Amino acid sequence: MFSSASSFLSLSFFNYLLLLLLCFHLVNSSSTPTKIGNGYRLISLKETPDGGIGGLLQVKERNNMYGPDIPLLQLYVKHETQDRLRVRITDAEKQRWEVPYNLLPREQAPALKQTIGRSRKNLITTVQEYSGAELIFNYIADPFSFSVKRKSNGQTLFNSSSDGSSSFGVMVFKDQYLEISTQLPNDASLYGLGENTQPHGIKLFPGDPYTLYTTDISAINLNADLYGSHPVYMDLRNVKGQAYAHAVLLLNSNGMDVFYRGTSLTYKIIGGVFDFYFFSGPSPLAVVDQYTSLIGRPAAMPYWAFGFHQCRWGYHNLSVVEDVVENYKKAQIPLDVIWNDDDHMDGHKDFTLNPNNYPRPKLLAFLEKIHSIGMKYIVLIDPGIGVNSSYGVYQRGIANDVFIKYQGEPYLAQVWPGAVNFPDFLNPKTVEWWGDEIRRFHELVPVDGLWIDMNEASNFCSGLCKIPKDKQCPSGTGPGWDCCLDCKNITETRWDDPPYKINASGLQVPIGYKTIATSAVHYNGVLEYDAHSIYGFSQAIATHKALQGLEGKRPFILSRSTYVGSGKYAAHWTGDNQGTWEDLKYSISTMINFGIFGVPMVGSDICGFYPAPTEELCNRWIEVGAFYPFSRDHANYYSPRQELYQWDSVAKSARNALGMRYKILPYLYTLNYEAHTTGAPIARPLFFSFPDYTECYGLSTQFLLGSSLMISPVLEQGKSQVKALFPPGSWYNMFDMTQSITSEGGQYVTLDAPLHVVNVHLYQNSILPMQQGGLISKEARMTPFTLLVSFPAGATDGKAAGKLFLDDDELQEMKLGSGSATYVDFYATVSEGTVKLWSEVQESKFALDKGWKIVKVTVLGLGGSGAPSSLDVDGKPVTGASNIELSSLEQKYITNLEVGDEKKKIMMVEVDGLEIPVGKNFAVSWKMGVSG
Repeated sequence: MFSSASSFLSLSFFNYLLLLLLCFHLVNSSSTPTKIGNGYRLISLKETPDGGIGGLLQVKERNNMYGPDIPLLQLYVKHETQDRLRVRITDAEKQRWEVPYNLLPREQAPALKQTIGRSRKNLITTVQEYSGAELIFNYIADPFSFSVKRKSNGQTLFNSSSDGSSSFGVMVFKDQYLEISTQLPNDASLYGLGENTQPHGIKLFPGDPYTLYTTDISAINLNADLYGSHPVYMDLRNVKGQAYAHAVLLLNSNGMDVFYRGTSLTYKIIGGVFDFYFFSGPSPLAVVDQYTSLIGRPAAMPYWAFGFHQCRWGYHNLSVVEDVVENYKKAQIPLDVIWNDDDHMDGHKDFTLNPNNYPRPKLLAFLEKIHSIGMKYIVLIDPGIGVNSSYGVYQRGIANDVFIKYQGEPYLAQVWPGAVNFPDFLNPKTVEWWGDEIRRFHELVPVDGLWIDMNEASNFCSGLCKIPKDKQCPSGTGPGWDCCLDCKNITETRWDDPPYKINASGLQVPIGYKTIATSAVHYNGVLEYDAHSIYGFSQAIATHKALQGLEGKRPFILSRSTYVGSGKYAAHWTGDNQGTWEDLKYSISTMINFGIFGVPMVGSDICGFYPAPTEELCNRWIEVGAFYPFSRDHANYYSPRQELYQWDSVAKSARNALGMRYKILPYLYTLNYEAHTTGAPIARPLFFSFPDYTECYGLSTQFLLGSSLMISPVLEQGKSQVKALFPPGSWYNMFDMTQSITSEGGQYVTLDAPLHVVNVHLYQNSILPMQQGGLISKEARMTPFTLLVSFPAGATDGKAAGKLFLDDDELQEMKLGSGSATYVDFYATVSEGTVKLWSEVQESKFALDKGWKIVKVTVLGLGGSGAPSSLDVDGKPVTGASNIELSSLEQKYITNLEVGDEKKKIMMVEVDGLEIPVGKNFAVSWKMGVSG
């Protein structure tokens, strides 16, 4: 949906904004940082009862720039696990704001001053380091600084000492200004620190501004603070050909600027505490595993969520929605989920239906029809609750005292309904009320998921507002995002006008601009100043709890605003993008970043939200978007219609790309299980699978699904070829499995990519479970299975492996042990002329009850040239009387493989006509022929 006035204006003044951002970039990349403080000295250090160390830091010399220094700080350090180190610094005498432990569960830090026991020995003179299994904490007492090193090779991962360098100063800790920095090697590759649209690709770019503060400005704004706040980065380094990755999380929800200069990184934060977590890796996958073990594993998604989704702001009535569904069916384009923006609402009010355009009886009949074939329906809700004395949701909210307050009264803002109040999701009563409103709405309309938008929170006005007495607000004419309340700026408090100005909206606007006033008050006196960036996170938690309580089904929530841990509850889309080639390219970097952030169910509005994509662009966008983890076409109210069937050429590309998506749904769903259990991203940068291959560290135009399926799309206008990087090994074209590319040491290859073609390649050593596809995931899921096995090209000795997770996707828990799930490991080998393929099944009952069968096996990359023979299935020879067929075909390759003067032939072998139950262990083998 159109976000707000600030989003809309960003279109009108886009070039102006870019100019200002460029100026900011030049200032911050070229100027020497100002030294703010004089540092602290460590005056006490002792062991803590929980096995950590704690100390006191005393300010060396006070100054008043950005406010007075806090005189005494508490230091707490603990190796919480073998691969996670925590370093926390806060005021030793007063409690400070931290991310609430009930929202983000984690180990409680010791109470103030509890870390310093008088009977314990002071360790300052005897201990300079504190060692764990993987990481070592070192410190310098005066001026205080600390470093974190990798135990295995002594590599310094973080070092807050400037060593006299002019690039940054000592640690600063004031009430509204905290600063700390780290040295970095200039060859480190950094990723993360979002949410923002990064024009330079996935790697952080020295000199670019990184501001973290949840803000409703559209994603077309480059290098600006967008909808989410994720103060975490991954650092990937290559040491003598071997990769080492680690991550650094600063768990702090206050607004911050992060300055990355290539050889250093500096945090400047306007509140909270220093609460650092260091994750040792050393692989990128291990880093995300360790990170999500702290912040929460990504949510289990229902199977249908991996189907294709269609939405638009501007489906004016139910008949339009019905036509969209029917037209997808006529065009033979897959569609699982149909969405409504706020068009279904009565006067833009949450939890209501427009009685004229979406009459309940007709809507229920429509839902019964689509539900019967497995399709789903999702609607939008915004957090702002319309101020209306006849509106039951508002009445019950007032009665339960659930709204954020300003000077004792519900804070008044404006969004689509006009005047609104914002629920305070830090209040337990609000969570109960919210759950009850969702229950009531679900009884009215049995929706299958909820889309929580505008939850940064977005406000069309700023400051302290009143409902005007002499005019209607909104007027009912015009765009609806112009502020029509009577408002005045709030500047009298230090919370509304802090001493340090973060680069909010990329323009250093006031932090209360077009959002909730930062001096507004939440439950228990918590200030919006502190809690601002966790608003959407807290709403996602409350919404997740409500949906879980409805019918016991697995929830689906899509949230625009996110924070550390949001992936445990919600999917994310990348917000208001535009139908441009640049936005198509940016979508890959943002998607990849969210996988690192622990929010793997992510995608961008296919074909662009703002007008207007060209036909060619929409062709190319569905070829990328068909492989986003979350795949949805969504458009703006003022955009031309852009459903995939609107152009014959786009419909053709959609049938091709989405056709492949629906065949690999078992793989995508298994990746969902991996994400839920280990945090592994669904869509990944290539360096996750090839961390030692430095050429792919900055690659932002290709991506992997899982460890082995590579997407290499066309991202430029007028191109019918794509130059794609192939890391070392053999790769097989998923649309023409006779085509092989073998990359010796890694190389770029120019691939043909006419308009309806997207290049998708499977890596060697993989076993990919596939089905036969369909127009709805429910029907696709019940088709027979094929196993696609890939060996290194020309292999006479090799191994491959894959996995498959199946469950009842309506159950809330995604796990084995329930009797409603099956997990299968697949293995294959080729050795001494014999190919073997077998499975090991855990908890077979579910798959056996469903009757799933493997009917075909395709093996790629085999060496030899004669016909395969001697086929055995489960130890029994297959005779000519069987329906099982064994066939072979020579594969083509781009890079010649030669043995002496003879080209090495590579073969594809297929075993068809099988009837192997997925839920039963099996073994298939045959012998490869030898050329005569």
